[in-house]
Amino acid sequence: MRIVVTGGAGDLGSRVVREVVARGHQAVPASRRTGVDLTTGEGLEAVLAGADAVVHCADDTSRGDTVTVYGTRRLADAAAEHGVHLVHISIVGIDEHPLAYYRRKLRAEQGIEDAGGAASVLRATQFHSLAAFFARKLSAGPIAVTIGDMALQPVDTDFVATRLADLALGARPTAYARATDVAGPDVLTVGEVATLLRAHRGASAPKVVRLPPVGGLLKAFAERRNVPFPGDADTGGQAFAAWLALQPKRLTGR
Repeated sequence: MRIVVTGGAGDLGSRVVREVVARGHQAVPASRRTGVDLTTGEGLEAVLAGADAVVHCADDTSRGDTVTVYGTRRLADAAAEHGVHLVHISIVGIDEHPLAYYRRKLRAEQGIEDAGGAASVLRATQFHSLAAFFARKLSAGPIAVTIGDMALQPVDTDFVATRLADLALGARPTAYARATDVAGPDVLTVGEVATLLRAHRGASAPKVVRLPPVGGLLKAFAERRNVPFPGDADTGGQAFAAWLALQPKRLTGR
């Protein structure tokens, strides 16, 4: 099979490329470097010609709706026109979450459905690296701040890449379809993530300060809308602690 991967040089996309190739299929990375521009549609016709599926991993959070919403819809329209199965990565818990980026991801999903082609949408929780980033941002020296009952269920990037490859190489849906969400094996509070980060670099556990959620955005995180209900997601892949053990200590400090 011929599988196009947008963002194929990025962290997630490159893993999808490797997984597809490892299974004996052709993977075609697509990005502005290869002449494919989702903001204009340039190169889409050529790269989708003869493709069986396109895995959409490209995004640019710094450009608002440009890539996340409009670029995704442009790709979805082109995939539908060419009869190519679109496999799209999205985020767990975006339906009723006020975070601006989550709202964009929801609109992207709606655009894919409106395009009318065969499409599989896979929602995943935050990657391990993002969970570490959140915990660092909510820490100052030996102090870690948590908002209400905020927690994360971080997932291994390779686990998500494997599932995306499964969808691209598997049975093609007849229309828009949601795949089962994916998440990592552990639900961790911000304090627990911060403790693991500090232990990794040989520091003592932080003092965790719990603040009440103020406003809709913080309430959404405090209510754990970003974490799937038990049984609603397939869980697997490397646990956060195992991932962290493989990371350079200088990248996990603050």
